[in-house]
Amino acid sequence: MVSKRRPIHATNLNFRPNMNNLNNSSDPNPKGTKPTTDPTSVKEILVLMVLHICKKSLFFDTNLKVGIYLACLFLISLIADVLMIPKTYLSRSDNLFNKVFVKFAWGWNLTLLVPFVVLTSLIYCCGNKEKIIKQHLPRLGIATFFWWFWTSLFNFVEASFGRCASVNYSTKSLCLREGHVWNGFDLSGHSFILIYGSLLLIEEARCIVNWDSIKEYIRLEEHQRQTKEVVEKPNPLRNLTSTELKDIKHNYEKFTPYIRMLCILIAIVQILWDVMLFSTMLYYHIMVEKFLGGACAILTWFFTYRVWYTNLSLLPKLPGDGSFKYIKSTKANQPATSVKPRRKESLIDQGPLFMGRPIYANLKPDEGASASR
Repeated sequence: MVSKRRPIHATNLNFRPNMNNLNNSSDPNPKGTKPTTDPTSVKEILVLMVLHICKKSLFFDTNLKVGIYLACLFLISLIADVLMIPKTYLSRSDNLFNKVFVKFAWGWNLTLLVPFVVLTSLIYCCGNKEKIIKQHLPRLGIATFFWWFWTSLFNFVEASFGRCASVNYSTKSLCLREGHVWNGFDLSGHSFILIYGSLLLIEEARCIVNWDSIKEYIRLEEHQRQTKEVVEKPNPLRNLTSTELKDIKHNYEKFTPYIRMLCILIAIVQILWDVMLFSTMLYYHIMVEKFLGGACAILTWFFTYRVWYTNLSLLPKLPGDGSFKYIKSTKANQPATSVKPRRKESLIDQGPLFMGRPIYANLKPDEGASASR
């Protein structure tokens, strides 16, 4: 016998709630009242698009990039030693990029990185100047020391293990002063500074990863503290004081446009260093000199950013390591956990369906079967 059809409004479907009922409700903690994000302007969308492209360029797999550097230093330099490479504008030592940028490469690096590190660490360190000075700025001082150390060592090796084209002069300075050529083992300072500078820019800019999530954390944390709503999902800003949260919000809104612009400039300069490195492989030095210079740069980067700064008991810290954690760590060696698929509820004998969902959700299977007749 056909049973009486039940009204549709008696179901438990998730329809949009009536806002008038919510306003008149006596519940002190109504659900669904979290503030929405502010509308994004067209200008900000364009900036974010450019920034996304820059991030793709900067945060290309660093380990793979190092391997490409070494392979190219060996293969391309070896080919350039054997074959005659056609001359171009970049083959001239007085080209604009070499005179303006590569010659002052370390100055360009510091010009971009000093304000970038200061502004970013000012936010993720909650304005704690002591943390900024002790845990983050020293990285640039250490990098500058290694740049000075290796370039000085390269000059020492060339001056000590070489000879002048004229037998009348035994020192490099006198030989060059008199207009002669000094033949020595000239380790490529260009290979070192271009590779080390690129890796330094990449590592220091890594704190920009998930930078936009800080804005969302601030919004949710402010809402939670105002409404006292119990939230299961943890917020990295939960343990901060009200003063620290206020400082973060002020500094984030004030300095983020400058940080984004600096990140774009860092990406442009890093690409320029790669182009000039390719030019160095083709036109300057021999393969051994370039390979050893690049190897020194990679070993220095590995020692500092993969060994030294990752040690929790030593200073300085890695970029982005501050008063709260906003960068999602990815563990490459972490074994994948097998997730059992959830058992789907059978839709057999559940009665008539609408858009894949049962109309009579509260019916028992036998009632649903009778209703579908």
